[in-house]
Amino acid sequence: MSVVVVAGGAGFIGSHLCDALIARGDRVMAMDNLVTGREANVAHLLSHPRFTLVHHDVCQPIVFDGSIAGLTAGSIDAVMDLASPASPIDFATLALEILDVGSSGTRNLLNLARDHQARFLLASTSEVYGDPVVHPQPETYWGNVNPIGPRSCYDEAKRFSEALTMAFHRTHGIEVRIARIFNTYGPRMRPDDGRVVTNFLVQALTGAPLTVYGDGKQTRSFCYVDDEVRGLLALLDGAVTGPVNIGNPTEFTMLELAEAVLEITGSSSTITFAPLPVDDPTQRRPDISIARRELGWEPAVALREGLGRMTAWLRPIV
Repeated sequence: MSVVVVAGGAGFIGSHLCDALIARGDRVMAMDNLVTGREANVAHLLSHPRFTLVHHDVCQPIVFDGSIAGLTAGSIDAVMDLASPASPIDFATLALEILDVGSSGTRNLLNLARDHQARFLLASTSEVYGDPVVHPQPETYWGNVNPIGPRSCYDEAKRFSEALTMAFHRTHGIEVRIARIFNTYGPRMRPDDGRVVTNFLVQALTGAPLTVYGDGKQTRSFCYVDDEVRGLLALLDGAVTGPVNIGNPTEFTMLELAEAVLEITGSSSTITFAPLPVDDPTQRRPDISIARRELGWEPAVALREGLGRMTAWLRPIV
């Protein structure tokens, strides 16, 4: 049994990660300040003997004296950093908090990993590639990011987190893993979080028009959350430092996504068009050659299957 700290453990991906860790027999300490995470996401785990939820902002020092969850000093095996708001709405309303968690928060978690000689995994993002001019995006691509644009708080926070993680690796010799996550969707996403899959599904289920930005020809690659979690754990357990793209390489235009949502939900909603947001990437698709070769991982859930699962989860609550 490993002891794993999951920062952002009450968030969308973080809560599913806690489920998977508990299912495989690990002991999990989820740490979350509940700014965008929700205790409801882990409510089913609160009574589990191998799960503890700690309400804490990782931007504040993490004092671990052995009293939390009855653990003793040095007993942490892994620290997984998923502690960041990650939706376009958050970029506009929580810009300073995002920059803080990508700098002070990641550093505090790296200090925790260093002090306990634990393996550290950073959940980075495809946003480090910006609006890419290389397609699909391999990990060797350095990106095309606007450092002062409206999305820069998230893009640059994650780029800095990656640099900080590698600096700790080189300076202190701790084992690190860096995952670059591409668009992930599934149950427990906030219905109003502003990401395209939730936008389209909520609009379709409530009969509102589906809002497509620009001409709808921009592309994304969507990874179902169960696949994403499998990839993160394969990276944590494997021997590759990274960065490693963990995403689905099947690419869809926004119009194709909208049409799939209308078909799966059976909605009669229409499609409307709005201006494209500033710095919105025109295309995004991961090259997952490293994940396939080194981790034996690739996604298994097709988009229509994943949308069906998410529709069944969303329908009763919207």
